[in-house]
Amino acid sequence: MTEKLTTLRDNAAIRWIALLLLALAMFCSYIFMDILSPIKDLMVTTRNWNSTAFGTMQGAETFLNVFVFFLIFAGIILDKMGVRFTALLSGAVMLVGALIKWYAVDDVFVGSGIETWFTNNLNYIPVFEEIGVAPFYREMPASAKLAAVGFMIFGCGVEMAGITVSRGIVKWFKGREMALAMGSEMALARLGVATCMIFSPFFAKLGGTIDVSRSVAFGVVLLCIALIMFIVYFFMDNKLDAQTGEAEEKDDPFKISDLGKILTSVGFWLVALLCVLYYSAIFPFQKYAVNMLQCNLTLQLPEAGSFWAGEAVTIIQYLIMLVVAGFSFSSNFMKKASLKSLFMVIAIVALVVYCYMGYMKGTAESIFAVFPLLAVAITPILGNYVDKKGKAASMLMIGSLLLIVCHLTFAFVLPMFKGSAIGGTIVAYVTILVLGASFSLVPASLWPSVPKLVDEKIIGSAYALIFWIQNIGLWLFPLLIGKVLDNTNEGVTDATKLDYTWPLVMLACLGVAALILGIVLKAWDKKKNLGLEEPNIK
Repeated sequence: MTEKLTTLRDNAAIRWIALLLLALAMFCSYIFMDILSPIKDLMVTTRNWNSTAFGTMQGAETFLNVFVFFLIFAGIILDKMGVRFTALLSGAVMLVGALIKWYAVDDVFVGSGIETWFTNNLNYIPVFEEIGVAPFYREMPASAKLAAVGFMIFGCGVEMAGITVSRGIVKWFKGREMALAMGSEMALARLGVATCMIFSPFFAKLGGTIDVSRSVAFGVVLLCIALIMFIVYFFMDNKLDAQTGEAEEKDDPFKISDLGKILTSVGFWLVALLCVLYYSAIFPFQKYAVNMLQCNLTLQLPEAGSFWAGEAVTIIQYLIMLVVAGFSFSSNFMKKASLKSLFMVIAIVALVVYCYMGYMKGTAESIFAVFPLLAVAITPILGNYVDKKGKAASMLMIGSLLLIVCHLTFAFVLPMFKGSAIGGTIVAYVTILVLGASFSLVPASLWPSVPKLVDEKIIGSAYALIFWIQNIGLWLFPLLIGKVLDNTNEGVTDATKLDYTWPLVMLACLGVAALILGIVLKAWDKKKNLGLEEPNIK
């Protein structure tokens, strides 16, 4: 029997177009989030940043969200003003912050009066300095300070966008394929990480001259596109509300007292803590992963003037990556077994070709760029499974185990292959792909669990609170990794010869903690019948 179409979200094609708009906006924002991560070595040589300065700047993304409680306010704004307004606001805030960061790393900043001011100021921040959470420190390069300011503002926008997109997906997919939708959105967004890893070094080294500001400018252009995506979504969502008769402001409006319902939920806190552990083991790692690979792999650079040293190979490599992502993702939606198999064969062959090109290119960033590819392939499988079979809590436990194995492999196994270009590259590729797959369990299992734990009218605030807790880890661990690197590598001046053992062990410990919490969550779900192990579609 054919489903009666009454509103836009009843039409599968239309609601997936709405999802695509949101996912593309997050795709662009994810690119900018890690825009400097693959060129850490260039920031050291061209801007005189050390690991502590780099880590402090990277951690600044979440500073205002955590210590000024912006994310909590963002959740309240979302619940009171609705998805459309908050989406546009988040897009504008991201763009403003990105422009400031671009100026900070541009040559125009060097020697300016603003550089002088930042050199002489922000060395002591009252209160924050006393409690040890200041976003700046004495002797921190002025460009890193201003970049941190811009990244703080961007961070407010991107985290606001994150909770807005989650709320938007709930609005368009509740009672339908919500886990699949959330997983698919995150899979596409995570392709932004791969795009960043490939094109940030490409633009920084374009034409044979090094200019890190070109990479940031690339990210700024993409954030303009993200804002356009949110504008288009605004009109689609407005039409949906016109059809349903719903208003962005509910008849039963959000109250501050409603936060108590969230704070007293044990299940909510278990999910929130799992989230912070997962994300703290992944996102801070991303910011250092390329440099870690540079330090632990024997990379053989191609001869100057050869095809593998040219700029065209980067474009070809990225196109092949899109083939891998597109065919592997689409295979999950093929009804004919023969067509499904054909798509998977094409994806696997393309992946092998990509990996070979990464090896021949001899760059760490092209190796780490495979991070999201396996996730793209299996996220629809996981999302569809959770929608129809459930077992969300169990899948989170599996993800924790994979996190532990991957980080310990990077810490102890990969260095054993130092000197073996082929062996080290193979170990790196396999481990990175598995790590990406483990992270796909979060959007497919964790995020769809939140609506089962809180009332619909406070979902925005619930997501905001989770993101706020998550941001504590995203602020802390980039900073900790940078400090640990500097303290365990005293006297090491070559940014490609650092020892990453202890930072990686620290991240593996986060996986252990996540595993323990996953076991507790599964037991609590069984005791309280929260429905986390039950399917979303009944």
